[in-house]
Amino acid sequence: MTKFTARSPLSRRRILKGAGALAAGIAAPALLRVRSAYADYPDRPVKIVVANTPGGPSDIVGRIVAAALQQSTGKTFIVENHGGAGGNIGMEYAARSEPDGYTILLATNAYSINYGLYNTIPYDPHKDFVAVSELGGSPDIFVVKADLPAKTMKDFVALARANPEKFNCSTSPIGTTPQLELEVLKSRENLPRLESVVFKGGGDAIEALLSGTVQMCSGSLAPSEPHIKSGALRALALCAEERWPDLPDVPTMEQAGYKDFVFAVDAVLMAPAKTPPANVKWLERETLKVLIKPEIKDKFFQAGFFVRAKGADAAWARVTKEIDLFKQIIDQAGITKL
Repeated sequence: MTKFTARSPLSRRRILKGAGALAAGIAAPALLRVRSAYADYPDRPVKIVVANTPGGPSDIVGRIVAAALQQSTGKTFIVENHGGAGGNIGMEYAARSEPDGYTILLATNAYSINYGLYNTIPYDPHKDFVAVSELGGSPDIFVVKADLPAKTMKDFVALARANPEKFNCSTSPIGTTPQLELEVLKSRENLPRLESVVFKGGGDAIEALLSGTVQMCSGSLAPSEPHIKSGALRALALCAEERWPDLPDVPTMEQAGYKDFVFAVDAVLMAPAKTPPANVKWLERETLKVLIKPEIKDKFFQAGFFVRAKGADAAWARVTKEIDLFKQIIDQAGITKL
């Protein structure tokens, strides 16, 4: 029979040491996998959900940002359109997505507007998302076909008032600033019979104007600027504080006789609540990194956008402030809730 002593090779100390080594050997791969999962984010495509149809302002900026992030990081970013219901469909889709950083939302002002415009919405703007970063915006604009006699906003209002059955106006989804500003214009100028024709996206609204389906479009500068420059469309007025550098002959709404008429399609990146903070921080850092590049600023400008490279805190402050601001505008304009 073998006799074990304190000096035996199989001493208690050595047994414990061996057990510890074995446990470490088993745990190490698991620990490495956990660390790798965080270190490698994102290790599969990141979807940027745009809550509008292709061709509109939010789609345009989303594709610019996705391409820039992909080139800068070497990771895969794709845009996925979920239009309809004033953006509510896309925002609900993003809110209900797995909060892992692989589905994020490109939110426009509709995110804040819908709270005051709808009786109920399928997401909680205060709780269902966290901010990633601001991206920028595109000032809104009123445009008509170049062959329409109206040269100014006042000209169009006079035509629409004289022949209400012949004039209507296309706009992007309910709950967007173009749709909201059109209702404000109708209220101010007493044009209840100017029909608002709502489309799923800003690109669709412009196409309706180009095809002659409508006589005016209330939309973002981004999808309309190429057609303004080509001469197919005429810009009546820009809903901004100052004129756009590439369109120096187009007056602002204030210059056209309409005070306090500043609207823009602003874009903010959001992530579902409970997304790992490390992933949100990575997205914030990489997004801000590409936004400050001169070539990206130029792409934004050429597409009718200005860059607003601000982080998560500033983005969240802006979004939450606008929830109350737009509700006040909706109430004052007497816009019926949906």
